[in-house]
Amino acid sequence: MADIRIDTILLSIFERAFKSITDEMSISLTKTTRSPILCEAKDFVTGLYDADGNMLEQTENLPILSFSLGPVCKVIIQQYGDQIFPGDVIIHNDVFSMGNQNNDVAIFKPIFTGDKLMGWSAAKGHQADIGGAVQGGYNPNATEVWQEALRIPAVKIYEKGELRKDVWDLIFANIRLSIVQEDIKAQVGACSLGERRLINFISKYGVDCFEVHKKELFSRTERMMKAEITSVPNGTYEGSSKVYFDGRHPGSEFIVKSRIIVNDEDIVFDFSQSSPQTNGFVNGTFTSSCSAITLTFLQMVNPNIPHNEGMLKPLTYLVPEGTILNASYPKATTFGNHLCPQIADSIFKALGPAMPKRVTAGWNHLLCSLFTGKHPAKGGKYVDICFMGLKGGSGALYEDDGYDHIGMIDASGGLLDQDYEMYEQQTPHRIIRHEYVKDSGGVGKWRGGLGVETIIKLGGDNTTMVVFGDGDVEENYGLFGGKGSVLNSIELMYPDGNTYKALSKDLIEEIPENTIYRQIAGGGGGYGAPHERDAEVVRDDVLNEVVSKDQAFNEYKLVFKDDSLDLDLAKTTQLRNRTKTDQ
Repeated sequence: MADIRIDTILLSIFERAFKSITDEMSISLTKTTRSPILCEAKDFVTGLYDADGNMLEQTENLPILSFSLGPVCKVIIQQYGDQIFPGDVIIHNDVFSMGNQNNDVAIFKPIFTGDKLMGWSAAKGHQADIGGAVQGGYNPNATEVWQEALRIPAVKIYEKGELRKDVWDLIFANIRLSIVQEDIKAQVGACSLGERRLINFISKYGVDCFEVHKKELFSRTERMMKAEITSVPNGTYEGSSKVYFDGRHPGSEFIVKSRIIVNDEDIVFDFSQSSPQTNGFVNGTFTSSCSAITLTFLQMVNPNIPHNEGMLKPLTYLVPEGTILNASYPKATTFGNHLCPQIADSIFKALGPAMPKRVTAGWNHLLCSLFTGKHPAKGGKYVDICFMGLKGGSGALYEDDGYDHIGMIDASGGLLDQDYEMYEQQTPHRIIRHEYVKDSGGVGKWRGGLGVETIIKLGGDNTTMVVFGDGDVEENYGLFGGKGSVLNSIELMYPDGNTYKALSKDLIEEIPENTIYRQIAGGGGGYGAPHERDAEVVRDDVLNEVVSKDQAFNEYKLVFKDDSLDLDLAKTTQLRNRTKTDQ
C-alpha cells in the first residue's frame, strides 16, 4: 500500500459520503417498496460495510434494526469465504445465525473494484409476511421457530448477476403475500444503488486512500466513544425491569437485569442475571438485545459520534445463551425486538445515579395490534401493523420534556405514522379518532411526552388481530420526583354490544365487520418534582387541552382565578411553597 498521509478534510468527506450513500439508499426504499410497513412507516434500515463486515455507516430509520446488519455480514463472509463474486445478492433472516427477528429480512450485496472485494451494501426491512402459522408473522402461541416463520439462513438469490430462480421460488412459495417479493426486489435495488455509489467514490480517491482513511475514521470514532465512557465514574451499576406474560402462562413475570461495569475507557453491559428463556414467544435474540443495548447507550452520549465500527469497539456485551434475551435454538423469538424497552429501562435505572442529566424517565412500552384479513373492495389479502395507535410518549429528561407520540424506544422517532387517507385505502378500516390523550404525559418538572387515543371502525368480516407488547400491567416510571403515565389498553366493542379487553399477547380471530377498536397508548414518565414546573408552561398545557385543570391543581399545584384560566400567582406560589415544605 502506498504511503498515504491522512488528510483531515478528506476524512470528513469520507464520513459524510458514507452517510450520504446510506441516506440515498433509504430514500430509494421509501420510494420503491409497496408495503405500508416499509414505504410509509419506514420500518427498515440501510447500511454500508467494509470487506470484513465492519460498519462504515447506516441510516437508522429504525434503530433496533441498525445494529443487526453488521453481525450478519460477518456470518456471510465466514460462510462463503472466497465464493463471493461480483453480482451476488444474499438474503437472510435466520435468528440463529445473528438475525434479530424473523420478519426482518436482510439483503446483502458485495461491492468489488475489479476482482477485489471492497465492501457490502445492505438493507433490512420488516416484511408483511414471512410464512409460519400466522399471517403477518406474529404468533403468540408459538413455542418454536417453525411455528413463527420460514427460516432463511444466508443464501444467494443472485449469483454472478444471474437470478437463482429455483431458490427464489422456494422462498416465496412459503410466503403468503406477493407484495413481499416486490419489497425484496426494492431492497435489492437499494443495495445496487449503494454498490454503484461506493464504487464511484472509491474510484475517485483510489483503493489505498480509501483503506487508509477508513481505518483512521474508525480509530478517531473509537477515541470519541472512549472519551464519552471516561465521563462516567468508574464503578459497577445495576438496574432491572420486568417483562409480563409470555403468551402462554397468565401471570408470568420475567426479570431483565443489567450490571454495567465502567473501567476508564471501557464499558461492559452484563445481562447474565436476567431470567431464563421462556416457553412462549417472548424471547430475544443475541442480536436484538445487543442492538437494544447500543441504541440506549447512544442516547446518553455525544450525538455527533459517527456511527461506524469504531463506535462499537469499546462496548462489551454479555448476553448469555439460554436467557430471555438470547434464547437457544429452536425457541420462538418473534417478540425479541420488543424487549428493548425493558433493556433500556434497566440501563437508565442503573446509570441514573452516575449520569442523572443524561438518562430519561420511562418511555411508554409497546402495545401493538397487527390486523390481517381480506379487503372486501379489492379482493386481496392485507397485513397492517397499526403504527399510529401504538406510538406513546417518551420519558422526560433534565431540562427537556419528553417527545409526544414518538413511539417505542427501539424506534426512537424513526417509525413514522401512516397517512390517514392511505390507511383507509390500503385496509378496509376507517379511522374515527386519533388524538393526544389529556393528562397522559407523566407529571414532573419536565413533563413526559403525550400518548394517543386511536379509534378505528373495522371493515370486512373475519378480521384477525394479533396483539403483542407490554405496558398494560405496570405503568412506566418517573425520575427524581416525577411520576409515570397511564397504562396501555386495547379493547374491541362488537356490533352486538359485547366488549372484549385484549391481552398483551393475544390472537383474536373472526372479528366481525363494524367492530370498534379503541386503543390507548400511554405517555412517558416525568422528571423532577411536578410543583417545580414553570407555572406558565403548565397553564399553556391547560390551554392546549393536554393537561386538565384538575391535574394542574392536584399535581402541579397551579391555582386559577375563579372558573377562568387566569393564573393566580400569589395562591400558586403559596401552595407550591407549602408542598415543598411538606416534602
